[in-house]
Amino acid sequence: MSKVSGNAVDVNLLRRIFRYVTPYRNIFTKSIILTVLLAVLAPLRPWLIQYTVDSYILLNDFRGLVNMSFIMVALLLIQTFVQYYHTFYTNVLGQSVIKDLRITVFNHISALRLKYFDRTPIGQLITRTVSDLETIADIFSEGLIVIVGDILQVVAIIAVMLYTDWELTLIVLIPMPLLMAASYVFKEAIKSAFQEVRTQVANLNTFLQEHISGIRIIQYFARENQEMRKFKKINARHRDAHIQSNWYYSIFFPVVEIISALSIGLLVWYGSKLIIANDISPGVVVSFIMYINMLFRPIRELADKFNTLQMGMVGAERIFKVLDTDEKTENKGILKPETLKGDIEFRNVWFAYNDENWVLKDISFHVKPGETLALVGATGAGKSSVINILNRFYEINKGSVLVDGKDIRDYELNYLRSHIATVLQDVFLFSDTIGNNINLNNQEISREDLVRAAMEVGAHQFIEKLPGGYDYDVMERGATLSAGQAQLISFIRAMVYDPQILVLDEATASVDTETEELIRHAINKLMEGRTSIVIAHRLSTIQNADKIIVLDRGEIREMGSHQQLLKFNGYYKRLYDLQFNSEGIAKA
Repeated sequence: MSKVSGNAVDVNLLRRIFRYVTPYRNIFTKSIILTVLLAVLAPLRPWLIQYTVDSYILLNDFRGLVNMSFIMVALLLIQTFVQYYHTFYTNVLGQSVIKDLRITVFNHISALRLKYFDRTPIGQLITRTVSDLETIADIFSEGLIVIVGDILQVVAIIAVMLYTDWELTLIVLIPMPLLMAASYVFKEAIKSAFQEVRTQVANLNTFLQEHISGIRIIQYFARENQEMRKFKKINARHRDAHIQSNWYYSIFFPVVEIISALSIGLLVWYGSKLIIANDISPGVVVSFIMYINMLFRPIRELADKFNTLQMGMVGAERIFKVLDTDEKTENKGILKPETLKGDIEFRNVWFAYNDENWVLKDISFHVKPGETLALVGATGAGKSSVINILNRFYEINKGSVLVDGKDIRDYELNYLRSHIATVLQDVFLFSDTIGNNINLNNQEISREDLVRAAMEVGAHQFIEKLPGGYDYDVMERGATLSAGQAQLISFIRAMVYDPQILVLDEATASVDTETEELIRHAINKLMEGRTSIVIAHRLSTIQNADKIIVLDRGEIREMGSHQQLLKFNGYYKRLYDLQFNSEGIAKA
């Protein structure tokens, strides 16, 4: 994983982040006003204490002391009130910004073509969308606005100190360069530590996502111990990254305390001399002790807040790197005809996933509306690539793909895909109800439409027997259903969308014989009047196809009907004889 700079003062990044602040400018304005107000209120309490000591305590004025106490309590309540709303508004601002930004990131990721996901771990994208975005919220709640407030507070305190006694102020600020140097060293050291933390968080999320999703394979092959050893190493690197960052804190904070104690020591030494010489009052020394504590606290926290800002910049750079990824399928098409006939033609199509490692080589065929095309061939022959190209999940390198005589790139992308229904061998079901898994939360599809489609498939009876029927939660990836039941739901999903083009990619491979018989009539009915592309290893399922194409290493070896291909006595005939001998398929 590449490193990112994550500069704490990256103006371009901040500018991009603040574009998302625009809808919440009122909250932002209130936060800034409260920040300035807190900075102005900060030096008032020490000044009031100084005034109280000199004007009332040393003069034994009890009534004046009581009055000043009430004033200081009122000031404390005002500061508490302002601090409450400051914290509230900055957190609301941060959460509102990342809410909008998370929607933007999710929409962008959803629109990326499959090629991007082929080389990007899903766990990494989850990290970007969740934890990296949380660091951007901290830019507002604990980072940038708080840094501005701390700097204003430091300026206000030093200004009041200089006004009160500039000579004493210069003496107590002698250790300040040491604090500045320590803060700079700490900030630079922690920057790389935080980058490593974010990297290890992404690695940990990626490992967990992959291995929890693939837990069945791990258990099938009894690989729990081996995978646990891998996890321990990744988890240890995650721990070490956090320990390294905490180690810098454990050094920096004691150093700040020592420097602060040195400053107070100078105050006591030089302030005592001035008191003895009657050059200043005792109240000044008392107030300066408070000023020093108030001065060193924000300066010490400034380094911490800069690191919070640093983490936000690291997270922002990673997130905008995803948003800047130009891996979207070009959608410049404008064709959206009222009806689609389903005429499909491939003309001299060449396609490669990477460079010129051709997966499809000069592929040409024509499927007329309502016809069924079957694709057969060994694994890796290019069968699935054909349907990926038709849906424009991948773009071809050479040639053209036509639907109803028009290049598929001339169609509006969502329109094209909405008229193609695909049923895959590996059925994906969301953690939701059966009804929502069928209509994919499309409110235009009624419950009556679902039931009608389920009846046509022959799945209505088994759905009704489930607790809740169509409202039954299938859990993640349909874990509570059998493979055959999940496949039936995928057929209902295709049927209820009433497509003009139907794609079946090994759609019956994971279905048992009884279930296959159950849905065979539904498949035939679904194919009626629709152009269909069927990928199948079971030749018994494609014998009635209008056209069968035999693919081998990306090239068309044979093309024709079932009977024609048998007469060729070639690849298809050998494959047919092999399955006939092993499965007892009756020859037509």
